[in-house]
Amino acid sequence: MIKPRTKVPELELDLINDTKWSLADQNPDNYSLLVFYRGLHCPVCKKYLEDLTTRLDDFVKRGVNVIAISGDSEERAKKTGDQWKIPSLPVGYALSMDEARNWGLFVSEGISDKEPEKFSEPGVFLVKPDRTLYFSAVQTMPFARPSFKDILNAIDYIQKEEYPARGEA
Repeated sequence: MIKPRTKVPELELDLINDTKWSLADQNPDNYSLLVFYRGLHCPVCKKYLEDLTTRLDDFVKRGVNVIAISGDSEERAKKTGDQWKIPSLPVGYALSMDEARNWGLFVSEGISDKEPEKFSEPGVFLVKPDRTLYFSAVQTMPFARPSFKDILNAIDYIQKEEYPARGEA
């Protein structure tokens, strides 16, 4: 488990638009929002990332860089980009299960032909520009994720009240 106010693991990924993304290269005004999703096989993830895409401008206005990340192969990740309504969302792929575990994500074994052999369960991480964790939410299932509307409202409150990261003890 990564505690708030501590450094998060390094992370470098290929994106579905044939570019590369590195957490070390991020220079947001306020935060980076890393949204780990299960992969192409997950209809709950589809709905979640499509909602995120509709709110990207709201995050940008708050100085937040956003990326969605899965352990899917390049082929599956590019299908996600083509089939889901997420044209402006940066999508990283090929997260290894070791990297997923380093981030504190749960890993599941596939139970059908539609699922990869192994994949990470969802997680949302709000990371400060110094690459310390501000907050995270990690699930063991695809359900009951934090809403992006709530995250946006929280960012507004955090910024207004200069509210510190909690949970470090």
